[in-house]
Amino acid sequence: MRVRTTSAAACAVLLAVTALAGCNRESTDDGAGAGKVGIDLPRSDSDFWNSYQSYIEKGVKAGDVKALPLTNSQNDIGKLVANVQTFTDQGAKAVVMAPQDTGAIAESLNTLNDKKIPVVSVDTRPDKGNVYMVVRADNKAYGTNACKYLGEQLKGKGKVVEFQGDLSSINGRDRSQAFKACMDKDYPGIKVFELATDWKGDVASAKLQSTLAAHPDINGIYMQAGGVFLQPTLALLEQKKLLKPTGTAGHITIISNDGIPEEFDAIRAGKIDATISQPADLYAKYALYYAKAALDGKTFKEGPTDHDSNIIKIPNGFEDQLPAPLVTKDNVDDPKLWANQLEKKS
Repeated sequence: MRVRTTSAAACAVLLAVTALAGCNRESTDDGAGAGKVGIDLPRSDSDFWNSYQSYIEKGVKAGDVKALPLTNSQNDIGKLVANVQTFTDQGAKAVVMAPQDTGAIAESLNTLNDKKIPVVSVDTRPDKGNVYMVVRADNKAYGTNACKYLGEQLKGKGKVVEFQGDLSSINGRDRSQAFKACMDKDYPGIKVFELATDWKGDVASAKLQSTLAAHPDINGIYMQAGGVFLQPTLALLEQKKLLKPTGTAGHITIISNDGIPEEFDAIRAGKIDATISQPADLYAKYALYYAKAALDGKTFKEGPTDHDSNIIKIPNGFEDQLPAPLVTKDNVDDPKLWANQLEKKS
């Protein structure tokens, strides 16, 4: 890992320049950092986030950090703000969060920065407010890769439904904007129906039903989050007798994002064609790693890491962009994919 550990004086200078909080007079290597970490889980209505929670809990149990009791803001920015205040009241020295509304968290981030409490943001990049590190994959690559996969499978022609995530979230915006840019540029023969869903499976299902009624020749679907969209989508297609196996006439080509076990099962069964594996295990691992690094006074620079990712500079901190591989029938059984490791970790 490309880490620079500095002396107390150098650390103070770097903090003034980069606004990264958390330098200590001495680094520690005991796995606990210099204090306790407040960790807020963003929601529990998604298989992806439930898996992330299990990895976080295992990391805490293993002693990667000393953590305050975990909280869950349940996709409610008000709860997240309240949970962060509880962390500060309990003496948290660092905070790990995954704000689903990336615009509304700025004030809390400013408060934490004033208190010199470093923040690690997982999966989402706050629009404003300083962060020590963002841990996420390249979400624009999600949209671009999904576009390219559908474009190639459909040979540049057809009609595609896109389940957009919440556009108040940087992830929803990144995936949607990149998907549109790629389709407009490379596949003008494909008509895209953009369906805003706020990451809600019932909303996606209802809008898909209406779209299919008006356009029964839909031949592609891009789901920006399999954890919430997969089951309601498959149920609706099966009800309408449109869930036909891959390789058969009338099959609707489907690509998803998340990489949960249920998506892998659907790929094996020929119900969907591909997903992009969002690394729930690595999100948890490096969230805890960077929380401890902040407590230990470590700083980072742009460039490749030793875990196949790339750190970039963002306006309000740094971001570690973790790898997110495309999964199809050709590699769905790869034991290195986190969804294929869950039984081993139980």
